[in-house]
Amino acid sequence: MTDHGQPQTTSAIALLAFACGVAVGNVYFPQAIGPLVASGLGISPAAATTVVTATQFGYAAGIFLLVPLGDRLPPRRLLVTLLTLTGLALLAASTAQARMPLLAASVLVGTATVIAPLAGPLAAGLVPAERRGVVGGTLLSGALAGMLLSRAVGGALGDWLGWRAPYVLAAALSLTVAALLSRLLPALPPAAATPYPALLAAPLRLLRTEPELRRSCLYQATVFAGFSAVWTGVALLLTGPVYGMSAKATGLLALVNAATMLCTPVAGRLVDRRGPDRVNLVCFLVVGVSAVVLAFGGLGGAPGLTALVVGTLLLDVGMQSGMVANQVRIYDLGADVRSRLNTAYMTCVYLGGTAGSWLGARAYGRFGWTGVCVLVAALTAVALARHLCPGVRRRFPRAPLPAPASSKRAGWSPSSPPERAR
Repeated sequence: MTDHGQPQTTSAIALLAFACGVAVGNVYFPQAIGPLVASGLGISPAAATTVVTATQFGYAAGIFLLVPLGDRLPPRRLLVTLLTLTGLALLAASTAQARMPLLAASVLVGTATVIAPLAGPLAAGLVPAERRGVVGGTLLSGALAGMLLSRAVGGALGDWLGWRAPYVLAAALSLTVAALLSRLLPALPPAAATPYPALLAAPLRLLRTEPELRRSCLYQATVFAGFSAVWTGVALLLTGPVYGMSAKATGLLALVNAATMLCTPVAGRLVDRRGPDRVNLVCFLVVGVSAVVLAFGGLGGAPGLTALVVGTLLLDVGMQSGMVANQVRIYDLGADVRSRLNTAYMTCVYLGGTAGSWLGARAYGRFGWTGVCVLVAALTAVALARHLCPGVRRRFPRAPLPAPASSKRAGWSPSSPPERAR
């Protein structure tokens, strides 16, 4: 609850969810226009894929280098600055006449568009503890909308007006969101005054000292690795001899997962009512079932395609719902270090996703689609075993880290419950 009232808090959360969608879309729409970039710049399709890699590399760098600043700098100023830089970098990308300038602009786009990892800790501090699950689900729904719609809109707009048009549209959206945030997001002071070098070192220290953070990182890294393995393998499956479809089929299959946007708020409410551990358990079981269903995708034809649709939907629901549960768990560890906690968490998650893509491609090459499904099942089993292992899994999270008095934000009453002594 806030001194400004529930309506303003709700509006701020909705605006942050929209900002998450716009920012995440900047990472994913280049995947849909790679062939257009290749023909427009006169380079090979393989060379054009480096644009996507550059954007993702920048995003990983931004998580590590910039997200910890959410605990040091005023959040409104930080978000507006990053979105403005993103918009300018997108405009620069739209005017690139060669591959290297486009790659440089893409790295800057990825680095600056880390709004979603910053918005999560900010939103968690604006609501009471019992509402953090549903708020996390709302932000995740916004990010999912950006991820799914950006590829569809980017591809369609690129086919119509050329590969530069999606960059111009993304720039306009980023600058518009920056203007909205500067006017509508409450001006809050930073949570802490920690020096920047200490902020960079903090995620490693938190991983070493906080077992609940390590547990959440393991859960999501393994599930996200399986998710990445599937989407790496499914592109090979659909374009291979079993189905003989075009690359656009993968994008159409991804649109099926738009239903996940409706599931994440429900998962958030379940986390608020039942706790993250129970939701994690259900998510592991759902992902395990998805591996079995996906295995039938290798049959081909209508039955196989139906299995791919149902299996990828189950996988996405399980993965995204687990994301909500794990983030609620880590945000309860300390109000003044949420951005640094999220830095450690998201870095581990994306490392897991990178490893999953690598393993998925090799599993498909050696064992076919069945090998990918077995990999998903094995990764899920690792997380489930950790979750059920008695004597290792803690029943309750550690007490929150004590927040300094300076971390109380002017104009907003503290949203978390009283800190317990260690």
